[in-house]
Amino acid sequence: MSSPIWSVDEHLDDILEAVRPLEPIELQLPDAQGCVLVEDVMVEIALPPFDNSSMDGYAVRVADLEGAGEEFPAVLTVIGDIAAGGPGLAPGQSVGPGQAARIMTGAPLPPGAEAVVPVEWTDGGTGGGPAHTMRAHSGAPEGASGVVRVHRPVEARAHVRARGSDVRPGDVALRAGAIIGPPQIGLLAAIGRSTVKVHPRPRVVVLSTGSELVQPGEQLTDGRIYDSNSYALTAAARDAGAIAYRVGAVTDDAETLRATIEDQLIRADILVTTGGVSVGAYDVVKEALSSVGDEDEPGSGIDFRTLAMQPGKPQGFGSIGPEHTPLLALPGNPVSSYVSFELFVRPAIRALMGLKDVRRPTVRATLETGKALTSPAGKRQFLRGSYDDEAGTVTPVGGSGSHLIAALAQADALIVLPEDVTSAEPGTETEVILLR
Repeated sequence: MSSPIWSVDEHLDDILEAVRPLEPIELQLPDAQGCVLVEDVMVEIALPPFDNSSMDGYAVRVADLEGAGEEFPAVLTVIGDIAAGGPGLAPGQSVGPGQAARIMTGAPLPPGAEAVVPVEWTDGGTGGGPAHTMRAHSGAPEGASGVVRVHRPVEARAHVRARGSDVRPGDVALRAGAIIGPPQIGLLAAIGRSTVKVHPRPRVVVLSTGSELVQPGEQLTDGRIYDSNSYALTAAARDAGAIAYRVGAVTDDAETLRATIEDQLIRADILVTTGGVSVGAYDVVKEALSSVGDEDEPGSGIDFRTLAMQPGKPQGFGSIGPEHTPLLALPGNPVSSYVSFELFVRPAIRALMGLKDVRRPTVRATLETGKALTSPAGKRQFLRGSYDDEAGTVTPVGGSGSHLIAALAQADALIVLPEDVTSAEPGTETEVILLR
């Protein structure tokens, strides 16, 4: 009796139904990068926490600068310096009529001041001496540090960053479901949070199988090829947001493969194999994992399937080990394995992260090609393509062969030809999966 043929959607739905977000944990901010927030983060302090200057300049009263210009500048007595994080003016001291305080960016606005004039609007200040214009006061307070000439007027609150103008206590800083990136870490630190509760980044172990595989940098001998799949899939797992570990290629021996997989379970939230899943005599993944289910662990085991898709027809999915760690077994041809990763593994990783939208974005685009594209009846075909966002077009890259990895390196999209389409003429509108 022949095995049933699975559709792409049925296989993916089965995977996503079995994969659940990882249990939340509390992480320090640097360790939370790339993770998904599981609860709203509320603001407990105002940001900025006080009125402060957005410029290097002078804190002043607006009335003292009315009518100021290049010919008749306002001359103010400088009563002190206020540096960011410094002590500021003396206790009880404030900016009074005819006075100014030299202020640095980020320093608190002193009492009595209503605005800040940038240093570029002044003569930079002079050291000591009484003011000699009608705007100068006859006496300078104790601690005065000269005078400053201001060449233009200023409006109230100019160059002042108001307390709470960014966020206020009680605001929601970040919503549950947000991905913690550099700006989010900056905001959390700014409001005083040192830890957050998140779904951790999933740990993905990638291993390739095949006695013919040689690691890059080693010498090739007859009949051997370099192991590219494990490198590409490990990079793809990291790109999806996971912590990825690459295992060197395992030879075509079922016991060795089974032992290797069991050894990797301790550091895996999901396992990905590539190669050995079709019907060949040396397809060791099927041999090693077909009977891996434990009688004491109902539901464990790997189901090997035939999918109505090209490339990537043979697939395997299930769970292994006492923790029911998900395992996805992908084909060994480079394009087949990468397309399979994008369609099935990446969504599984994103689901483990706790994300709601786990699939790559899709668009409709006009097919630009010199000849019609063909596709086998009853199969969903995924062809490599180059997408032009401005023109709304997609152009095939390379042929349909599942070994053409050079063409894959030039592609930034997958052209989707549905099961009921056997030919797509130039100018046809088609679905496109965006890869980058």
